[in-house]
Amino acid sequence: MANTNTITTTRTEIVCPPSVNETAIISLLKIPLGAHLDLFQLLDNCQHHVDALIENDDNTECMALCGRLYAALEMLKFALKAPLPAHLIECLTVNVAEPDNYRGPLSTDSETMREYCAALTMLLLQHQPSPEQKEHITGLLFELVNVLVEDLKAPRFVSTDAGLVMISGEAVPGIH
Repeated sequence: MANTNTITTTRTEIVCPPSVNETAIISLLKIPLGAHLDLFQLLDNCQHHVDALIENDDNTECMALCGRLYAALEMLKFALKAPLPAHLIECLTVNVAEPDNYRGPLSTDSETMREYCAALTMLLLQHQPSPEQKEHITGLLFELVNVLVEDLKAPRFVSTDAGLVMISGEAVPGIH
């Protein structure tokens, strides 16, 4: 039995610091989403969340990542309809067009691809697939988000003496 004057501590808890991956996920989940984000920032956000999701086996973290990914995909819906800001138009403009170099692997439009990604995310959020199905759905979601990001960040415009034209050669009446 210990005296009252003893320096023995009572049952200290061993606290392990979070792993690097846990810290990265926590940081990722704390990044604010909002209307202040432009199209490219939302795409980067989606890509970071799906990258973390594909590497994660913890159900709680997967659900949090899916929730944030779904929120970012929903915000992307509005960003796709909004006019492009000048700094993004500049990023999407090239001086010489090579149309075959910018074609996406799928002929699906961006909004439909976004809806596919949102549907797969919602399926994961419902937490009903078997572990094997979850792995396949997560892999497909990863691939589709990356295709969407690559497609939306691919050059769209060519700078000419007459102004901007689409890479396909069409005139640009109102830029979006």
